[in-house]
Amino acid sequence: MRNPWAAGCVKIFDDRASGARADRAGLRAALDYVRDGDVLIVWKLDRLGRSLPDLIETVTSLATRSVGFRSLTEAIDTTTPGGRLVFHLFGALGQFERDLIQERTRAGLAAAAARGRKGGRKPVITNEKLNRARAIIASGLTVREAAARLRVGKTALYDALRR
Repeated sequence: MRNPWAAGCVKIFDDRASGARADRAGLRAALDYVRDGDVLIVWKLDRLGRSLPDLIETVTSLATRSVGFRSLTEAIDTTTPGGRLVFHLFGALGQFERDLIQERTRAGLAAAAARGRKGGRKPVITNEKLNRARAIIASGLTVREAAARLRVGKTALYDALRR
């Protein structure tokens, strides 16, 4: 059902920006507009929230204001007991998925550390560049001038010299 009027909409709010953006004027206006007893209808779940936690927070906030929620594509309707159950199952599955990702990340980092690997970017200032920078500075140039000659950032060079 692509026709919002057929879904019972009385007022339509539209966003032309990506759903991943936090500053969606149309969504903000719709959330400000709805009142006790209203039902906020979206075409798809991703139109309401940038992430599952964001979606759950928004729908929970609507519920505390006695505002229902319907997603036409996923056929979720929180004004019914079954719709609330499905929505909460989505939330529980999303939390489970986030927990698994965190657990796998921690295990991967621990395994990498056990192999002697360290995370993060490789240092920009190698030992060779550091020795050259010290020689340039010893010849009377400033750290800023040494950084420019070595084509590295002055902040990175200052940090390397401190270590």
